Amino acid sequence: MVIKNSFTRRSLLSNSSYLLAASALPRFARGQAITPMMQRLSTYMAEAKDKALPEEVAEKAKQHILDTFAAMVSGATLAPGAAAFKFARDYGASGKPYSTVVASNMVLDPINAALINGQLAHSDETDDSHAPSQSHPGCGVVPAAYAAAERFAVSGTHFLRAVALGYDVGTRVTMTLGAEPYENESHRSTHMISPLFGAAAAAACAASLTVQQMRWVLNYAAEQAGGIALWNRDPDHIEKGFDFAGGPARDGVASAMYVYSGWTGLDDVFTGPHNFFLAFNPHADPNGLIDKLGSEFQVARTDIKRWTIGMPIQAPIDAMEFIRRENSFTPADVKSIAVRIAPQEGAIVDNRALPDICMQHLLAVMLLDKTITFKTAHDAARMKDPAVLEQRAKVSIVNDEELGKLMPHRQATVILTLNDGRSFSKHVDSVRGTVSNPMTSDEVKTKARDLMAPTLGAEKTTKFIDGIFAIEKLGDIRELRGLLQTP
Repeated sequence: MVIKNSFTRRSLLSNSSYLLAASALPRFARGQAITPMMQRLSTYMAEAKDKALPEEVAEKAKQHILDTFAAMVSGATLAPGAAAFKFARDYGASGKPYSTVVASNMVLDPINAALINGQLAHSDETDDSHAPSQSHPGCGVVPAAYAAAERFAVSGTHFLRAVALGYDVGTRVTMTLGAEPYENESHRSTHMISPLFGAAAAAACAASLTVQQMRWVLNYAAEQAGGIALWNRDPDHIEKGFDFAGGPARDGVASAMYVYSGWTGLDDVFTGPHNFFLAFNPHADPNGLIDKLGSEFQVARTDIKRWTIGMPIQAPIDAMEFIRRENSFTPADVKSIAVRIAPQEGAIVDNRALPDICMQHLLAVMLLDKTITFKTAHDAARMKDPAVLEQRAKVSIVNDEELGKLMPHRQATVILTLNDGRSFSKHVDSVRGTVSNPMTSDEVKTKARDLMAPTLGAEKTTKFIDGIFAIEKLGDIRELRGLLQTP
């Protein structure tokens, strides 16, 4: 899809014809026509807490919940996490303490807890990614769902369904807007818009809001939608964490709490004068918000990162692992490593200052260590290690326009050449953890242990993992608090 952002007379008339059709629909007591799209969407949102998920979707949702909590716990050990905790301690005691702040001893009001846990969840590049919507749903949706779920003491099953709903609603908003082409051409951040609507839907589900209230929640989410697509310029990952997760989680919970407390709003923010789509993309078809709703679950279309590094580096590291496993050589034997990737990806990871999003650095570490762990991916000191720098000098990025045409499907080719003239090449077209090559639940658990145990301890980590995969047995989601907090 090619998105044109000019506000033409034709596009406005097209949207107006949609409104004229809506004018023939039944009017609710508040006076605004409710389109079939909004009726379907808001009804689905209100009923989600009572509808069982297909077994395979529930399993995927558990994987993504665990993966996001693991990102929160590991994120607490990084500089963006420390900044989030400082803010929480200085300004977080503004409301009643209902909701857990992960990897701490703090309990805050739901809005601030969602903000802090969101910041933790995207303190680095550990969390999940949804290519069709150009967003990271989990880092916004899961903190919001958890904060609201604790506020209302919901069951584990209710929480699970709220999370799945958040993935379904948020991703459809930016898919309808146009996803990556929309972000590139409008300069608005789909990475903020998608998780905001997802967080609002998840929090509203946890609050058990009615069909009418769901419409108002969408209204307040739309009013708070913003964000500029400059996140890849952030050198410290703090503003990026706010863009992708902290801000959306906070504003999503706030939207639900406003309505729960009695606020009203517009019955349909997606149609009518000055509506959301007229403001953001008048060419978009609002019916995209309900496309395959209830039959295609977006949590099952979301990738989990096997490696705790930036998404554009996943395929090259997969390729390097294969080359190392299939061939015998030492780092000293290597003359050069060429990495062919999409130009859009090269711009994100080429010689970055942060170790976990620097292609050249991580390929050098992989060459030396034969693997990548959370610890090695975030060891900034090794960026100055002479042994690493020696290998890093051998790595080059080749921007491949043909791979660029395949985006958002990420692929890469690694060509490793030895000093004796031999060359090994590996192309990866389905990264481990993506929908086409998914990780198993056991693999997700292994990743979570690596991320959580150093902070929470092995025993708590194991109990928490077991609790997530038996979440239907939880009568009150607050039973997880003791497993997630530190003294």
